[in-house]
Amino acid sequence: MKKLGILLFLLGLVVGTLPGIASADSAVTRIKDISKVQGVRSNQLMGYGLVVGLDGTGDGSSSGETVQSIANMLTTYGITVNSSSIKLKNVAAVMVTATLPPFVREGDSLDVTVSSIGDAKSLRGGTLLQTPLRAGNGEVYVVAQGAVSTGGFAAAGGGSSMTKAFPTVGIAVNGGIVERTVEDDGIGANGQLSLSLARPDFTTATRVAGAINAQYGSIAQASNPGRVDVAIPSYFRGNVVGFVASIEELPVRPDNMARVIVNERTGTIITGGDVSVDTVAITQGGLTIRIQGATEVSQPGPFSYGNTVVTQDADVEVNDMKGNTIILPATTNISDIVGALNTVGANPREIISILQAMKAAGALHAELDIV
Repeated sequence: MKKLGILLFLLGLVVGTLPGIASADSAVTRIKDISKVQGVRSNQLMGYGLVVGLDGTGDGSSSGETVQSIANMLTTYGITVNSSSIKLKNVAAVMVTATLPPFVREGDSLDVTVSSIGDAKSLRGGTLLQTPLRAGNGEVYVVAQGAVSTGGFAAAGGGSSMTKAFPTVGIAVNGGIVERTVEDDGIGANGQLSLSLARPDFTTATRVAGAINAQYGSIAQASNPGRVDVAIPSYFRGNVVGFVASIEELPVRPDNMARVIVNERTGTIITGGDVSVDTVAITQGGLTIRIQGATEVSQPGPFSYGNTVVTQDADVEVNDMKGNTIILPATTNISDIVGALNTVGANPREIISILQAMKAAGALHAELDIV
């Protein structure tokens, strides 16, 4: 894992320094890849339901909400049952979630995610009963029902158990049917539209407006770092979709802030372009303490009246590594930073600590994001 983290770190740096290879800040992309038309958005939906037909992997008897749900459902069909007599081994209470894409119409199908909220062991082989999915305004937009596919399993026996993936979360493929659409006001109905940037940036917004103006004249203006307002030309008023498609295909070079992404769990470090450092001295050492216990048994001699005695023997070892110091000159070449850190023998997790210290000292001119 240590070697993998260093290799990833070096790879990200070498790609940005080799001649003939574009770094992150010089890559040219399409406008559609860094922005979206304002007002075109998805909507999150959620509902509560039941999954039935499980092979003894449903909720336990202590799940009162599941018992109540089953009783309420049977009551709607004219069946009166005693809640205390309901067994839950084959039923699980679930939350059903989905994302309603823009421009879908009544009758369209979409996938829904089914997640257990009780103590069910697995949803494998179950069937989701009809579940209404509501948006934040309380209105029902989708009704979901169908077989649940988990992609994982859980098995147990003889005191041993095995679980693969997450058997308590599954997907009902095309299980949701759109019953109601989200009304849209029509793109460009007032002769204008706005582009929202995925990463608000003054430079990128100005470049997007410039690319549009270079193609169609002075019709675009960056209103703020995250929005570009565009006036639809008169000859495109009857074909707004075609106008948006032509804008989305225009090339633009987005600008990015200098950034270093660190994943402490895996020891992975990824750096973007334009990362620079000031002159800094780095000292790296380490103190290792290892305590190893051993159990010793002392037995009395044959035919004696002594007792067997068990004792614990602890071996404590302290290793204080000599610190290595290196002075790193001011540079904009990330490979110099990596070379310096490798020189002092730093592993990925130590590199993370060094980068944090460099940022705190003001020597690292980049955003340091720890995920």
